[in-house]
Amino acid sequence: MKQTRIIGLLIRDRIKEAGRLQTTLTEHAHLIRSRLGFHELNENTCSRTGVIILTLIGDEKDWVDFESEINKIEGVEMQQMSFIL
Repeated sequence: MKQTRIIGLLIRDRIKEAGRLQTTLTEHAHLIRSRLGFHELNENTCSRTGVIILTLIGDEKDWVDFESEINKIEGVEMQQMSFIL
């Protein structure tokens, strides 16, 4: 049974958490098919919160390991969706 997984990450403080999160994403880059990130931005300010949406490839064991690492990062909330193909 083949699956695909989409993960949404809410980063509550990008300035504080971005480094550790980026390191984790880089370490697991082989699982990431696509990545979309955005945050509020205008002429005067850049929001401290942000959202990243990931589409993962691989198998469920790899996803569980990756998600476990994400869950260790304080200030990052994760939601996920899985689809059977």
